[in-house]
Amino acid sequence: MDKPAGVTSHDVVARLRRVLGTKAVGHTGTLDPFATGLLVTLVGRATRLARFVEGQPKTYRGTLRFGVQTDTDDLTGSPVGGTVPEAWPDEAAVRAVLVAMVGTQPQEPPAFSAKHVDGVRSHRLARRGVKVALAPVEVTIHAMELLAWHAPDADFRVTVSPGTYVRAIARDAGSTLGLGAHLVALRRESIGALQVDDALPLDGIDGPASLRPPIAVLGKMPRVELDEAARAFVQHGRAITRDEGGEEREGEEGAVALVQGDELVAVAEVRGDQLQPVVVLCG
Repeated sequence: MDKPAGVTSHDVVARLRRVLGTKAVGHTGTLDPFATGLLVTLVGRATRLARFVEGQPKTYRGTLRFGVQTDTDDLTGSPVGGTVPEAWPDEAAVRAVLVAMVGTQPQEPPAFSAKHVDGVRSHRLARRGVKVALAPVEVTIHAMELLAWHAPDADFRVTVSPGTYVRAIARDAGSTLGLGAHLVALRRESIGALQVDDALPLDGIDGPASLRPPIAVLGKMPRVELDEAARAFVQHGRAITRDEGGEEREGEEGAVALVQGDELVAVAEVRGDQLQPVVVLCG
């Protein structure tokens, strides 16, 4: 789905449940209400594929505003600091700060986040005025590009690992320059191989015919073609050997898609010379 601004990710799921006539609908990563872009939704047995989508890199286009820091690290919050300089940094300085963030490093999640603190969501505590200090989490910024600098706003594109907060990237960029900053716009462009350009608008679902096949969400996950005998084993959750899968996969580890033609039968983990189904979609 291409989520518009002003609705929650849960709103999108609720609409799909009504249109499709099933409660078995979920999404694979929340977008804040002000954010737009790709929201991958899964229906029926495909909801069990969520972990394989969530683990893929995500690309965003965003705009951060220097000079003002907010308590939420985005435009929905209240100002809590910041500095407006006599002269803004030039484009090269802003680009250098953003590019220097590429790599793996600890990131402190925003206080207004879904992280748990003693069993309570961090954002609930923050709204009560409780000061929240969340432990840093290791994240990876795979790529960062400055698209435009029109002070005090910087447009950028960033590709990040799962669990990375783009709001925190804006906050940290402002801290590095000593100016403070917050996120004022955000659009998710891709998750793995899935692109927002291929997504449907919120009112674009008119029934099951609008759904894509489950295999579409697995991106570049390796595939193993099953014959009828191997499929019968897999459908009952039984492991098959690599050669039973019809393809030699020497030395490969991780998850593989077990398919028959264009049909996703299951996802399996490679365990030695065995392919052990962990999610079975066809019974």
